[in-house]
Amino acid sequence: MIVALDQLTKWWAVDALGDGRIIDVVWTLRLQLVRNPGAAFSSGVGLGPLIGLLAPVIVGTLLYMSRGYRSIGAFVAVGAVIGGAIGNLLDRIFRAEDGPLDGKVIDFINFQWWPVFNIADMGVVVGAAAMIWFVSREGDHAGER
Repeated sequence: MIVALDQLTKWWAVDALGDGRIIDVVWTLRLQLVRNPGAAFSSGVGLGPLIGLLAPVIVGTLLYMSRGYRSIGAFVAVGAVIGGAIGNLLDRIFRAEDGPLDGKVIDFINFQWWPVFNIADMGVVVGAAAMIWFVSREGDHAGER
């Protein structure tokens, strides 16, 4: 779900905002196309290929670790992180011009006081926070079986 929503919104952003158009939505929320060569929230410029190589390792590690989770919430959170990682990895693969995994990630949600981001970034950050919360709660109830 995260991958599909992420790719659809990126397709829209490139089409609607690709000519430098900016859409002011409400308060400081602005939709503005940014092509990010680095990591989430425009950090790590130039590390795109390394991030592209690490993403499948992180996805595999999360899948392996999630085998022991008991709560539906933890599984949903892991799915959000994985979906976000895959969404941005697809950009690195299919938007590459200079070499494999060198594609720039499409970001377009701009609050003007926070780095520009996308739906995949939201999946990773919110999913990771939720995963930590759910997994820590599972530890609280480990002896209640």
